[in-house]
Amino acid sequence: MRAVIQRVTSASVTIDGAVRGKIGAGMVILLGIAGTDTEANVRWLAEKCAALRIFADTENAMNRSLVDIGGGVLVISQFTLIASCRKGARPSFHHAAKPALARPLYEKFLTHLATVIGRPVACGEFGAMMQVALVNDGPVTIIVDTNEEKAAEK
Repeated sequence: MRAVIQRVTSASVTIDGAVRGKIGAGMVILLGIAGTDTEANVRWLAEKCAALRIFADTENAMNRSLVDIGGGVLVISQFTLIASCRKGARPSFHHAAKPALARPLYEKFLTHLATVIGRPVACGEFGAMMQVALVNDGPVTIIVDTNEEKAAEK
């Protein structure tokens, strides 16, 4: 699993002309799921996202987490994050999970993240064409990959 996390002052997702999810200050998580991902990856990544200290404290240092600030979260499924650009100019999505695996893991991620932060999570729609609007704050953009978890265990 790969997450691109952006600290935002506001964000929204629109599908077929209707706003489906909207947050104020908090984070947008673009979530890519690989064919090798598991429920253990879901738990680790949701907990890592909730605990990331990317929000300013009273001295303007990045010392506070999403939980600490009570911020909003907007999660967008994005299989293109699993693209490989090693060969040629056209990205390969061979390693992205098929919908039969990806959709349940995406839904479990939403549920586990909501449990960890103690409030609902805004989201797009799995597999839909979406327009995501956001105001990146900082800018702060962090990439977290569950392969980092696997490497840390070795």
